[in-house]
Amino acid sequence: MITLIDYGVGNIFAFQNVYKRLNIPTKIAKTAADLDDAQKLILPGVGAFDYAMGQLNASGMRQKLDELVLEKNIPIIGICVGMQMMGNRSDEGNSEGLKWIDADILKFDESLIQQRTKLPHMGWNDVSPITGHPLFKELEKDAIFYFLHSYFFKCNIPANSIAISDYGISFTSAVNSNNIYGIQFHPEKSHQYGEKLLHNFAQL
Repeated sequence: MITLIDYGVGNIFAFQNVYKRLNIPTKIAKTAADLDDAQKLILPGVGAFDYAMGQLNASGMRQKLDELVLEKNIPIIGICVGMQMMGNRSDEGNSEGLKWIDADILKFDESLIQQRTKLPHMGWNDVSPITGHPLFKELEKDAIFYFLHSYFFKCNIPANSIAISDYGISFTSAVNSNNIYGIQFHPEKSHQYGEKLLHNFAQL
C-alpha cells in the first residue's frame, strides 16, 4: 500500500493512475489520522518552496510525518519540491524545511547554463545513478526523466546523493538517507521510466 500525502500541492491522481496500472494499491492521506497505517509514503510537490511548506504545516500532518519518518522509519519519497522540502532551507524563500536530510536548496547560476531559455530547467534530461541503488534497478542506462525546476538540492553529506544530472553544473537529482528518498524529476510525467522507478520504490 502506497500512501499519497495530499496537502494541496502536487498531482496526487497522476500517481494513483501509475500505481493502478501497476496493480499496487494506494490511499490518499489528507489528515494525520489517514497516516496511521502508512507502509510507504509519497510526498509530491510543485510550485514555490515557502507555499508548499506552509500548506504542509497547515495540513495537520507535519507532526505525524516526523514521527513516521524519523521514529518509525517508514519509507518516504519526495518528488520535485517534495524532495526540496526535505532539506534545511531554500534560496527560494524564508521558511525552514523539514530538515530530514542535511542539504540546502540553491538557485542555478544562469551564467553557467548554455541553453537559450535558462530557467526553469524544463524538459527531459539524463539521470545517472552513482551507485547500484535499488531505486534505479533496470534504469542504469538510457533512462530519461522529466524535470521542471529552478533550484537544486545540494547535499551537505555527499554520500546522500545517489544520482546526478547536468544543467550548467552537475547536480544531485536523487537522494537517499536511510528510509528517506527524494527525486528532483517527475516520475509521473516520465512515461515507462518513471513508472519503473515508482514500481522500484514500492518494492523497497
